[in-house]
Amino acid sequence: MSLLTELTDLVSQAFVDAGLDASYGEVVVSQRPELAQFQCNGALPAAKPAGRNPRGIAQDVIDRIEQDNRIEAASIAGPGFINITVTDTSLATHLQSTIAVGRLGLPEVEPRSILVDYGGPNVAKPLHVGHLRPAIIGESIKRLLRFQGHDVVGDVHLGDWGTPMGQLIVEVEARMPELPYFDEAFTGPYPQESPVTIDELEEIYPAASQRCRDNPDVAERARKATLELQNGRPGYRALWQHFRNVSIEAIKENYDELGVEFDLWKGESDINDLLAPLIERLVAQGYAEESDGSLIIRVQTDDDNRDVPPLILTKSDGATLYATWDLATIQDRIESLGIVEMIYVVDVRQSLHFEQVFRAARITGIAGPEIVLEHAGNGTVNGPNGKPFQTRTGGVKTLRSMLEDAAALSLSKMDARDLAAGYPQEERLSIAHLVGLAAVKFGDLSNHRESNYIFDMDRFTSFDGKTGPYLLYGTVRMSSLLRNAKEIGVSPGEIVPPTHEAERALLLELARFPEVIERAAELRAPNHIAEFAYELVAAYNRFYEACHVLTEEDTGRRAGWVGLVAHTRDALGRLLDILGIEAPERM
Repeated sequence: MSLLTELTDLVSQAFVDAGLDASYGEVVVSQRPELAQFQCNGALPAAKPAGRNPRGIAQDVIDRIEQDNRIEAASIAGPGFINITVTDTSLATHLQSTIAVGRLGLPEVEPRSILVDYGGPNVAKPLHVGHLRPAIIGESIKRLLRFQGHDVVGDVHLGDWGTPMGQLIVEVEARMPELPYFDEAFTGPYPQESPVTIDELEEIYPAASQRCRDNPDVAERARKATLELQNGRPGYRALWQHFRNVSIEAIKENYDELGVEFDLWKGESDINDLLAPLIERLVAQGYAEESDGSLIIRVQTDDDNRDVPPLILTKSDGATLYATWDLATIQDRIESLGIVEMIYVVDVRQSLHFEQVFRAARITGIAGPEIVLEHAGNGTVNGPNGKPFQTRTGGVKTLRSMLEDAAALSLSKMDARDLAAGYPQEERLSIAHLVGLAAVKFGDLSNHRESNYIFDMDRFTSFDGKTGPYLLYGTVRMSSLLRNAKEIGVSPGEIVPPTHEAERALLLELARFPEVIERAAELRAPNHIAEFAYELVAAYNRFYEACHVLTEEDTGRRAGWVGLVAHTRDALGRLLDILGIEAPERM
């Protein structure tokens, strides 16, 4: 049980004993730490329905909780706020109990089958800066929910079934018409080796798109090729499979370098066989209707105060769209995977699309009321001009190029601070890679996921301030102290009651761990984890400066301090893991 939960239970019972509802007893971290550690604001809202003075209620509650040996002091502030400070002994005892129980004080949960849909790269395109946010936010949310104890699956959900595939087919045919994929009379077998490499695809993709924009005839051929692909034309399917295979291999390499892992590598194409029976059912049951040759599902409700356009199932030529595929995907995830909660980490600009899809899933019975469908939208990574980040030549910066730049700049800043000096070059480069990754990830995740932010590599790679490198350096310092303690024969001991303010502040910071985890998970907001990690390192650094751990003469206190350092490192390590950040052993 967390410290806040313990205090809330205590104060809630005091409200009940005073003849009031227990809900008024919620305890929170004090907004005025110079006055108290915790506060309860329940006396004010309780006063009016009870017909009592709020300060009188507050005093009644204080008289009751002061009898508990965990309470050092309780007082009234202002019109009826209750300030609470706990004893140093109870603070140390609580932290030691969380160490003994494990999970850093986090309570057990009833596991839910959750799928996080994130990443969403398109086949044949290199990963670029725009892929950064959904990838690392989704990865962090997945790790966070797993740490809570849920059964979580991460799905990359590839873009591999739309018009761009038809454009690629038409472009490859224009360049290599002799390939058997375009000969309808060819009976196979088709070549095992792809006729194009990923590098060639990355050049062909924009060229194909531009040709379709410039030439309506080519665009029409691409549209027809897309429809034939989706309808199962063998040559097109074989060529498309090559596109998909070489793309996935390259995409996996990029995500591996970023430290992002997916359990499922499914795409839009995986539900193709579900589309026809789904559409047939929706038509038969009256959910889908014809409109100007298209099939639509009306999702507008009577209480809407704005227009919500209908979801288009098929266009007039019978082609399906993203919305159709997303509906079928929801059905597949529920029926084949048993998923009860789906979280889509996708650009906030897609909010209307997901609103239409989710409404249609509810209306048609694809997703019952017990199924959670959530769009956890993300903002964009912007350059200094406030627009989506680009290279100096105006193109979109690739993810690999960004990570290479981050590692190079991190190495330069390590050299400037004389960090990892004298280490083997291979180790120095490995550390710089981890520092660069931490810089990029923390620079992103420290912002709220819905916010756009300015990408500032120089600031992100700094070892000072609220940055990833600052956190890594704090972790390395903790590990170094623990190694030194082991060398002189000092093992981690039980947490002792604090005697220094910096020591007390660190214990209080660690006590916040369960609430931060639960809040971040509830809001799908890794920025709460990032902020807490920074505050924890800052509190540790103040403790380190005030309390000279290894030279402390009191052997019990010295062992207790080493135990506190070990617990802090464990907590920070878990926070960094949730953020997808790996720390080096030394620096």
